[in-house]
Amino acid sequence: MLKIDSHQHFWKFDPIRDSWIGSDMAVIQRDFMPGDLLPVLQAAGIDGCVVVQSDSSEDENDFQLANAEVHNWVKGVVGWVDLRSPNVEEKLAYYKRYPKMKGFRHVLQGEKDRAMMLSPDFKRGIALLKEYGYTYDILIYPDQLWYTRDFVAAFPEQPFVVDHIAKPHIRDRYITNEWKDAIYAVGAHPNAWCKISGMVTEADWKHWKPEHFRVYIETVVDAFGVDRIMYGSDWPVCLVAASYQQVLQIVKDYFSSFSETEQAAFFGGNAIKFYNL
Repeated sequence: MLKIDSHQHFWKFDPIRDSWIGSDMAVIQRDFMPGDLLPVLQAAGIDGCVVVQSDSSEDENDFQLANAEVHNWVKGVVGWVDLRSPNVEEKLAYYKRYPKMKGFRHVLQGEKDRAMMLSPDFKRGIALLKEYGYTYDILIYPDQLWYTRDFVAAFPEQPFVVDHIAKPHIRDRYITNEWKDAIYAVGAHPNAWCKISGMVTEADWKHWKPEHFRVYIETVVDAFGVDRIMYGSDWPVCLVAASYQQVLQIVKDYFSSFSETEQAAFFGGNAIKFYNL
């Protein structure tokens, strides 16, 4: 079974476009390309990855698909389309010519309308994804999880995956009922999956310890089960708080007591199944 990193990024750093990378994140204010990631994956024993959009544009799709075209170990792309556009179906049909385009994502966490995912025009776009065989990555903060429950319930045949365990407030060192109860509510829907990723960036960047993440991982595993969770590094964003190997080690240690079959699913099999890699 291949080992797959289900969530990482490439970019050519642009201080205007990438303004979310502030001065406190100076370590990632530079280009990160496939040539930077490959030796890291090889050192970690990871066979392939899924690259996820970090800019909401079709230029981003072209950039990531070009990277995937020349690097066979980039197994899939999660891109961006304007799901609220009247001509979204034309775009979805267009991207079917690229076998590595697996799904799409919108930066819902940044929207002023916290329930935008439930708007009629957005839902119209989501309703078309299944017909074209696309997945959808849900990027949100905890305050949007209850909307997410209704969102995934509205499309029971559509595969969804929650990115970064919905970014709970790990740096505060306590688990909120708001997040925990809502994670269980989303996980109750069999079409909803979850990436155990992005945790170190939600922790105290300088003072986190592996045990700080345990209760969050336990909750997600309990809510989604071992067949609907997947490993993601969130490289290079993770570098603000940890090395790739440190991120990987957190989950390797946690899942070390699980069966070989369960570990193989989490570290690759589930991503292969979800994204049809």
